[in-house]
Amino acid sequence: MQDLRAQGIAEDTAETLAAGARAGELERARAILARKYRAPANTPEERARRARFLQSRGFTLEVIRRLVIMA
Repeated sequence: MQDLRAQGIAEDTAETLAAGARAGELERARAILARKYRAPANTPEERARRARFLQSRGFTLEVIRRLVIMA
């Protein structure tokens, strides 16, 4: 959002672009997890391992929370 504002993009347009990027990021993270891990995470240790994996790939905490912690 800050980058878009710095470029002079209107606030409502920036919101729309950012929402689309977040949705795409969630699907991309889901696909990466599905390729690497076949079975669901059953233990807290396994969820933490997957969260660190996604974090190392640069995904936001919001995406990690939705896929790993809240799942």
